[in-house]
Amino acid sequence: MTLTGFAFEGKSIARVDGMVVFVRQGVPGDEVRVRLTKVKKQFAEAEIIEVLTYSPLRTTPRCRYFGTCGGCKWQHVGYQSQLDFKRQHVVDALERIGGFKGVHVNETLGVEDPYFYRNKMEFSFGEKWLTNEEMMQRQSGERPENSQSRFALGLHIPERFDRVLDLEECWLQSEASCRIVNVLRTLCLAQGLTIYSTYTHTGYLRNLVIRESKRTGDLMVNLVTSEDRPEILGRIRDCLLTEVPAITTIVNNITTRMSQVAIGEQEKIYHGSGYITEQIGSIKYRVSANSFFQTNTLQAERLYETAKRMARLSPTDVVYDLYCGTGAITLQMADSAAQVIGIEAIESAVEDARKNAVMNNVINCTFVLGDVKDSLEIVAGHPQPDVIIVDPPRSGMHERVVKRIREMRPERVVYVSCNPTTQARDLKLMCDDTEYSIQEVQPVDMFPHTYHIESVVSLAR
Repeated sequence: MTLTGFAFEGKSIARVDGMVVFVRQGVPGDEVRVRLTKVKKQFAEAEIIEVLTYSPLRTTPRCRYFGTCGGCKWQHVGYQSQLDFKRQHVVDALERIGGFKGVHVNETLGVEDPYFYRNKMEFSFGEKWLTNEEMMQRQSGERPENSQSRFALGLHIPERFDRVLDLEECWLQSEASCRIVNVLRTLCLAQGLTIYSTYTHTGYLRNLVIRESKRTGDLMVNLVTSEDRPEILGRIRDCLLTEVPAITTIVNNITTRMSQVAIGEQEKIYHGSGYITEQIGSIKYRVSANSFFQTNTLQAERLYETAKRMARLSPTDVVYDLYCGTGAITLQMADSAAQVIGIEAIESAVEDARKNAVMNNVINCTFVLGDVKDSLEIVAGHPQPDVIIVDPPRSGMHERVVKRIREMRPERVVYVSCNPTTQARDLKLMCDDTEYSIQEVQPVDMFPHTYHIESVVSLAR
């Protein structure tokens, strides 16, 4: 069969006798032989047995773990083709879900370098996933099975919460990040430290989270463990600072939760301030171990510049920033408006937003704690907005939020989304009676080598 396009989650598609077949790790233009793995009434799923003819859109993956590791789904697709397919995803969502015909969608804003772009990586300790070669070595006795041979620090195998690919290199964050992973693995093995088991819920080591500022050079190591063992963390700190002196802060998050979320109930600082400082444009942000922050700093600048340009702010404008988080977009708008009001449901994020405003000497921003779908009334004492910025989670906006925005009748709305599907659904509601219309659509690639795409849409009344 010949693959004809990309579909949901980056799978390629083919059509055989009217049946849609979703194929993993294919590229449109490939001619392939496949094995069916799932057959339903209206579609099937398959995996590639052999590529008979390679698509001209293919490229050679840089990473030796590609195809096994789930971190990069599209490293085998040329970068320009990735950008083209992501734009098409936005077009398809607007047309098929939103019902918008003929809306122009700009070319995707890509990155200068599609490698080493992440400022945060979350690695897991766990039971090692064996490659075919390692499995044969174990069966032949060349690689005896013991606690050290089962120890892994890396990324989870796709759809396997209980197996971790032991990574010696990764092209997503930085060379310093890879160095930390390898030094820590060696140190933990030498000390005989145990990995946390998702079956027995015993063991010490759970996660390694590395945050790295792309602007200031700050570098954080956050070790997530199941117990508070300061004597071990003291030795780990000393070794890490000797081997990787660029580290500026080391923290230990301690959690007894059974879930695999890498956030502790308790946090202890072993070196430095316990946070890093990142900068986007002229605004600096304090980012602690468990703070949410855009993962791609350099593209976040372009994303926020796009949202600000689309807002067409004037010095007298009142701006509402819904789902404002730690104030990333709110603070970017402040120098071009009279007043900016951010609304956020997470208390710690609001506290961080207020601290970020103080750190940057921004005095015309107000941050309000409350759930947007229930609490837009809490801004009743503030002026009506001229512009509303929304940057909701992947699930999009609640219908009540859309209704309330329409009731406030701002002149302009800028919708920033990490999910074009839910964005198109919400835009359909916003533009239902033609009071609002789409002015511009700009895709922004925040995550090269994945199928994810940010979409910024401006509306005018």
